[in-house]
This record gives sequence, C-alpha cells and structure tokens, in this order.
Amino acid sequence: MTKTDLLIIGSGPGGYRAAEYAARNGLQVVVVEEKHAGGTCLNCGCIPTKSLCHDAEVLLSAREELGLEDVKPDFGKIMARKQAIVEQLRSGVEQLLSSPNIQLVRGKASFIDANTVKVETEEYTADNIIIATGSSAKMPPVEGIDAPCVVTSTELLDIDHVPERLCIVGAGVIGMEFASVFASFGSKVTVIEFLKECLPALDSDIAKRLRKRLEKRGIEFYLQSGVKKIENGVVTFERKGKEASVEADLVLVATGRKPNTEGLGLELAGVETGRGGIVVDDNMQTSVPHIYAIGDVNGRQMLAHAATYQGFRAVNHILGKADGIRFDIMPAAIFTNPEAGCVGLTEDYCKENGVEYTCHKGYYRSNGKALAMNATEGMVKLLTDASDHIIGCHIYGSHAADLVQEVAALMNRNATLTELRETIHIHPTLSEILAECM
Repeated sequence: MTKTDLLIIGSGPGGYRAAEYAARNGLQVVVVEEKHAGGTCLNCGCIPTKSLCHDAEVLLSAREELGLEDVKPDFGKIMARKQAIVEQLRSGVEQLLSSPNIQLVRGKASFIDANTVKVETEEYTADNIIIATGSSAKMPPVEGIDAPCVVTSTELLDIDHVPERLCIVGAGVIGMEFASVFASFGSKVTVIEFLKECLPALDSDIAKRLRKRLEKRGIEFYLQSGVKKIENGVVTFERKGKEASVEADLVLVATGRKPNTEGLGLELAGVETGRGGIVVDDNMQTSVPHIYAIGDVNGRQMLAHAATYQGFRAVNHILGKADGIRFDIMPAAIFTNPEAGCVGLTEDYCKENGVEYTCHKGYYRSNGKALAMNATEGMVKLLTDASDHIIGCHIYGSHAADLVQEVAALMNRNATLTELRETIHIHPTLSEILAECM
C-alpha cells in the first residue's frame, strides 16, 4: 500500500497540469496513466489535429494566394510532422511528471473503496483523489456503425492516405475541423448533420457564414438529416422525410464524446454519476468530498483548457486557497479555415432569454492587415449589455481564436466596450477590428 497526499487518475491537460501545480505547492502526487502521457488532447485530439490544420492552411494559401493550383500535399510528410510534434510534447509531459514530488504510475486505475485505488497489482491510498480520465468518441445507434469504412477522429489521425471521398457524420467542432482539413488535402467531403445548422454552440449567424464559406471550398452539407444506415461505403440518411445517400471511401463519425467512467469502480467509492458524467460542484468535488472530477469526465465543459483550470480549482480547494477563475467566461475556438472563436453569451441566447443587449459588428474586409494577409473573409460580433459591459464576442476569420482571447481577458475584468475602444491597438493588426466595432 502506497500512501500519498494526492492521487490523480489520468494525465491529460487536466491531470498533468493539476499534478505540476499541486507538487509546486508542496503536495506529494501520484499520477496514474493507462495509455500515453498527455491524454487525448495531446495524442489523438487537439494537438495532432492542429498540426494538420496548419498544413491544410499552407496548402490553401499556396493555391489561393500564389496561384499554385496544382500543388499536391505530401501526405506522408504531413503525418510524420504531426507524429513528431506529438512525441516531442509527450516527452515534455513525461519529463514534467518526473519532477520532484510527482510519481507517474502506468496502468488501469479502479477504486476499491472511497480511499483506495488499485493499479494492476498495487494499491494506493490518498488524502485526496482527482479523477481526470477524459472522454472518448460516442457512436450513435446506427446500422452498420461498426463497418470497416467507419472511423472516429482517433483512427482518422493515423491513416496513411487521403481518402478520395470522405463522409463526415456530425457538424460539431471535430467534424468541421476535419472537413476543412481534408478538403484542403484533396478529399471530396460531405457533411451530414442532424440539426438545422453546423456548430450549434456557436452564434448562429457566425456558424452560417462559416458554413457558406466552406461550401464555396467544395464541401457539401446535408443539414437536418439523420443517418439511418452505413453499408458497403454507402451512407443512407433521411432528409425532410425523403431518403438519400452518399458514397464514401471513409466515414468519420463525429457525433460527440462520452465520459470515460467505465471500469473505474465509482460505485465502490460512492461517487455519483449523471447523464453527462460524474456529478461535481463548483469546486469540482464529487458526492464524496475528498474525491474530485475534472475535465471531460464531468461533462461540464468539454475543452482542454477547461480541464486545466478545473484542475487548478480542485487543487486550490484542497489547499484551502481561494481563486478568481471565472468558469462562466470560457473562450473556445474552431480551427477551420477560416477560424471561428467565441466567448460569452450569443445573440441567440439573449433573444431567447430576454437579455437586453446591443450587437456591434466589424468586418475583416475594412482592415488593412486583413487585406495585406489576403484574409478579408470574416466578421466580428461584440455584444454589450445596457451598461456597456461586454457580455459576448463571436468571430469568424483569420486568427479568430487570438482575437477572442483579448475579449475574454477584458470580460474577466468586467470591461466595457468604451474601455476596449480607448485601449491603444497596434497598427496594422487584426485586433483593430475589435476596437472599431460599430
């Protein structure tokens, strides 16, 4: 039996950052990891996907800006670069988890009781435990979903060729990013989405504009369509009461993710679970006070950076330290081409819930840097309340994620639009669009 101050199950962005933070604050930490250090985000999620997004953007720029319409990708080099980045970052996480006060243990963890966790043949007990096991792809109950041509994002990130015809089921963040990437690589991409618009969490105006842009790049969308069957490379779906189908060499299922709770023995520890995952309060405490759950496994906000800051909150609560982390201000981005980014309330939410607001808009086409970058496709929407405080920002266009981050920082300080406009912005930069929103 090994005794420690803090036991963390999972070494993704939530787990390894919480471990580093806790160790820095004097706690002895054991981190248990079943697979690769760094979790889904680093190994088969955010990082490898963004590597492909970058290469796709370079290809698109070469064709559209330099007129090199016949340029073809060397997919082998693209995938090798992606893997090298993953391995470099994974090595860095492993090094961090070998720091003083941290012990990395390999194996599958499961609770024996509320205070004891078994890993293979060893048992560990801790004053506090953080569950950070992440999530995995959720497969819909569709006939033929187990066909050889059907993959999740994990398998798609490891293929050795560009599929001629790629059908994507689901137009959320994962589906849209892969649609944008593989269209640039040369695939004929079709997206089938059950809802009436892509990216349902995004401002509907921004989502529609982004979809229209992707359609101009040759991506075909079937919205309000439900997949019924996948057989012999044919995806059959129902749209407006009529049956239709598309042929594909590969089918990516991107219909959401589910929390990784299976096999943890949560019932033996008395940890309550709900429909979205492990039930937690605002300090990330579960129904068992000394057991915490952070990141995708609690289903609150399925974002890598959310997991990181939830981990900080959990460790702060263990240490008895107060913090000012604002989980109601959670920026997010979609790395399509062009990008999209958002933070705060959407115009749709304000309308539906009677929130008084004013919408201020700015356009990339009137910005000098955007013109110089040949990135004039884009729009900024800033929402303010009756007292001029910024309550939301939604952008599609080049570097949308970076621009949204400035607004997120201002929202954390309860800034007004007037204060944003009175802040000097470098010229020429895309950030001037924010200050000039009317």
